[in-house]
Amino acid sequence: MAKEPKNEVRIDKWLWAVRLFKTRSISIEAIKKGRISVKGVTVKPSRMIRIGDVIEVRRPPITYSFEVLNLTENRMGAKLVPEFMKDVTSPSQLEILELSKMSGFVDRARGTGRPTKKDRRELEQFSEDYSFFDDWDFNDED
Repeated sequence: MAKEPKNEVRIDKWLWAVRLFKTRSISIEAIKKGRISVKGVTVKPSRMIRIGDVIEVRRPPITYSFEVLNLTENRMGAKLVPEFMKDVTSPSQLEILELSKMSGFVDRARGTGRPTKKDRRELEQFSEDYSFFDDWDFNDED
């Protein structure tokens, strides 16, 4: 008895299977928080999706869009993912992502988190640049 191909799959299983989320519970949590939508409508984890649906995934600062090319409930290797989904994220959203990457840690709210190694090196480099003043004697009155 051959297994019939499915024409619908739960969205939480599909998001996990195509490796958009590391675990199914994380995909369910994202859906419940309203970060996943189909055709502009937020969905529930049990929502069935079909081939051709466009799924929007909000991961600040942008919203990614993926078209469903094939259905699966089984997690796959990364090399197989292009057979099951196509990234159709708009260029304007990708531009926002590039701008946020260029801004670096500037967006971090003051006082949140520890400085990174890069932050520390930049601070040390900055303070070393002004160390040449140490050799000067400003109190010398000639």
